[in-house]
Amino acid sequence: MMNQPENLTQQAILNALNDLIDVVAKLRSPQEGCPWDLAQTQETLIPYIIEEAYEVTAAIRSQNQEAIVEELGDLLLQVVLQSQIASESGDFTLEEVAQGITDKLIRRHPHVFSNLDVKDEAEVRKNWEAIKAQEKGYHPEQEKKLSQKFQKYAETLPPLFASMKISTKAANLGFEWTNSQGVWDKFEEELAEFKEALASKDSKDQESELGDVLFTLVNIARWYGFDPSQALQGTNQRFVERLTVMESLAERPLSEYSLEELEALWQKAKQQLL
Repeated sequence: MMNQPENLTQQAILNALNDLIDVVAKLRSPQEGCPWDLAQTQETLIPYIIEEAYEVTAAIRSQNQEAIVEELGDLLLQVVLQSQIASESGDFTLEEVAQGITDKLIRRHPHVFSNLDVKDEAEVRKNWEAIKAQEKGYHPEQEKKLSQKFQKYAETLPPLFASMKISTKAANLGFEWTNSQGVWDKFEEELAEFKEALASKDSKDQESELGDVLFTLVNIARWYGFDPSQALQGTNQRFVERLTVMESLAERPLSEYSLEELEALWQKAKQQLL
């Protein structure tokens, strides 16, 4: 099949994007739209944005190109839907979103879109940070407060990832136990405080203490060179695999089995997967 001219390819892309924009606008139409889509707000869609981003990541790792196409489409839908909702209240439009990122890319790549010469990737990164600092209103050599950096991690990264990044950077600055026994002692301390909180009726305190236990576990993982996100991902996958085997062994729905029967199936599944 002959390659299409570049302008025709770009027009096909624009046509497809316009179709998507029109479909989303109709879904949000008060007269003929979908009740579910009309009920959504920017806030209610947050879980879907997170979920779709993770599904894109999983598809890329699987190298299933059809799955990547589908999941990228689902993620693109979230961008268009957020922009549609914002445009209805006059906050911003999809055009502003697209133009904003286009302008940023051009601004932060003067070695591509201007006459700046760079010798390597490290210099590109240095220039990027300098331009970013200028955009944000601070000098690139000006050291941000540690709390400001950590606050950004806490607000923008998945919690487990944020904990690992915060603990690693804190340790690099000397905020660290002198040996592994210290982190284990801290874990025992936090676990005891969590158990004590469970005996109370203060749910906020219980949640806080649970968070402390999890944060200390992240530090234990760091001390022993493990990635806690990867470790938990492995556990999730193993659970699903064992459950799949259990269902293949069961003669009726698992919900109809007693706890003892489920445990027996679990052990059989575990043995099969060794």
